[in-house]
Amino acid sequence: MSQAVSDLQTLIRSMQPVLHEGAYCFATLPEGSGLTAAEIHAGIREAEGLSVVVDEETARKYGLQNAFRAAWITLNVHSDLAAVGLTAAFSAALGRAGISCNVVAGHCHDHIFVPYEQAETAMETLLNLQRNGG
Repeated sequence: MSQAVSDLQTLIRSMQPVLHEGAYCFATLPEGSGLTAAEIHAGIREAEGLSVVVDEETARKYGLQNAFRAAWITLNVHSDLAAVGLTAAFSAALGRAGISCNVVAGHCHDHIFVPYEQAETAMETLLNLQRNGG
């Protein structure tokens, strides 16, 4: 595993955004849904139940109501979980482009979910941010 980066300028210049194929859905799992852990890309327990991100095919398979149809972009830089400013930098750039984003921080990488229809514009925006160094 590579060393986690915490310097903001290095993080921005090293983001290396990658767009995953397909569409992803945000949903709250109903009790006894039968969904397996392998089918969940991200999740967090909320008062209303387990909120998950699954691919569109999985959502259809289990009849999950899709609250947000998204494209998934991973920033391949190994960001330090205590680093300051990276989320603010990319969310501000996406906001200026009129793109909402929902962020999930993994142990090594940040994962950005944007409206599916705006995936290409989001990638261009992130690549411009990376090229310009913030």
